[in-house]
Amino acid sequence: MRTISTLLLSLSALSHSLFAMAAPTPLTPQTAEYQVNYGDIELGKAKYNLPQMEDGVFKYRFDSDLSLLLLTDVRHILSEFSQDGGQLLPLRYLHQRKGVGPNFTEQTAFAKAQGFIHTRYKDEKGKFPFEGDIFDPLMVQLQFRLDISAGKDVLDYKMVKDNEVDEYKFHVIGKERMTIESGSYDTVKIEVVRDNKKRQTFFWMAPDLAYLPVRLTHFEKGSKQLDIKLLKYHFDEKVSAEPASTVTHESHKAPKLLGTDEN
Repeated sequence: MRTISTLLLSLSALSHSLFAMAAPTPLTPQTAEYQVNYGDIELGKAKYNLPQMEDGVFKYRFDSDLSLLLLTDVRHILSEFSQDGGQLLPLRYLHQRKGVGPNFTEQTAFAKAQGFIHTRYKDEKGKFPFEGDIFDPLMVQLQFRLDISAGKDVLDYKMVKDNEVDEYKFHVIGKERMTIESGSYDTVKIEVVRDNKKRQTFFWMAPDLAYLPVRLTHFEKGSKQLDIKLLKYHFDEKVSAEPASTVTHESHKAPKLLGTDEN
């Protein structure tokens, strides 16, 4: 009996250990830090942070601090969104930029219950109908990772950016082994679809890391401009046993633009 009890305890501990090391998903709490280069010149670091969801709302952050000689560019971006099954629903977006050149703040409030999107970019206001699936420029990255991990073929997204509604399409090129300073990764190579080849953007995403981007390169007229590489990452070790709660946008009050009384 003592042997059986010991065996059961061992199996229980093993089960708990395997569960704690369950594969991450794109919405598992995570951080990722990247090295940003202009060609071969180091510009600085960029960091993404997705903490645990609170009260049905995710808060996804991006922070970067880049410099080249006397040029500086510091950005802080926050995206708040909820989740309904495999679909992410935008709530609020804030983008602050400081450095050499014009500083600006961009704010977007997605008032789905009212059927409108309110924006403010460089002190200019905008208002758009809330129609279909729409995203902000930050949380769309997580939606992309959810979609590609679910095997979706159509990777086409409409997002609000700079007081405009733009559409972005992506094409899966294929699998590729990517070796960079932080390690070697099995990846899927993606290209941003554009009308011409004057501007080309490629990025590599690791399926084993919940499709976390490992590298991004951007070319202008065939010359490499940006080269962004993964330095380090961390996923929370414990993955919740509960399925992600489905919180619809209507369950939240209509968001407001920061610093205003406008819905």
